[in-house]
Amino acid sequence: MEGMAMAPAAAAHGSRRKRYMHMTFYWGKNSEILFTGWPGASGGMYALALVAVFALAVFVEFLGSSSLARRRAAAAAAVHALRVGLAYLLMLALMSFNVGVLLAAVAGHAVGFLAFRAGLCGGRQDQYKKEDLAPAACC
Repeated sequence: MEGMAMAPAAAAHGSRRKRYMHMTFYWGKNSEILFTGWPGASGGMYALALVAVFALAVFVEFLGSSSLARRRAAAAAAVHALRVGLAYLLMLALMSFNVGVLLAAVAGHAVGFLAFRAGLCGGRQDQYKKEDLAPAACC
């Protein structure tokens, strides 16, 4: 009886494809970011994934700009929830441990900060409080 109960589980486990997930940073286009098989081994799809990560980081910074945060309470809460959700998605992409993804995310945050929080897209830097410019430095 015991052998019969174990056989289907062992057969199901044996039929699964074993995958290796990196636990240290690595370079290379062969990676999985967010979804199984994406971007795969294609250099073009890897470049598209890096552009998507970059754009997502810029968009997260856009959502965090104070012009969007100074809306009605319900709208501000919705924007905040969207921003936090996308930031968590970006964090999950970074957990692929691919250095290219890390660099694309950091560059996207830097460009988004310069564009939407430091005054390159219409706003002036001196109109923001210290907390708006450096939310991680809550001293």
